[in-house]
Amino acid sequence: MPKTDVSGLSMLGNQTETAANPEVAVLEKVPAGHAGTDYVVRFTAPEFTSLCPMTGQPDFAHIVIDYVPNEWLVESKSLKLFLHSFRNHGAFHEDCSIYIAKRLVELLEPKWLRIGAYWYPRGGIPIDVFWQTGKPPEGVWLPDQGVQPYRGRG
Repeated sequence: MPKTDVSGLSMLGNQTETAANPEVAVLEKVPAGHAGTDYVVRFTAPEFTSLCPMTGQPDFAHIVIDYVPNEWLVESKSLKLFLHSFRNHGAFHEDCSIYIAKRLVELLEPKWLRIGAYWYPRGGIPIDVFWQTGKPPEGVWLPDQGVQPYRGRG
């Protein structure tokens, strides 16, 4: 079994502060240990929070990120802190969702990535945002994201 090289990581194993906003949040990566094998990595953030850029009121989402690694994996603590950096950040649902996905694509250059951002209602209307980089690699098992259409999500 390959050992993951964690040298050069600045957050793992250290006490770290949450970044003031997503633009300055640091995302870190580690080498993927199974080159040549296509598999799906899933991160689920059921308590994602950001702020409405117009009212300053909190917005909540259940975010699911699936990707097929190429050479890199996202270091999970850095991803958690990155997502947490949106807590006091004002942006529309669509902007938050696509920004998260594009930052990960830029960092990892995965074979494939998709995001499903299931936003809780504001004004009685939930907004769900979906984006992916293209078709997933053939033969990859891709489970449903498991978030029901809005009907009292939770």
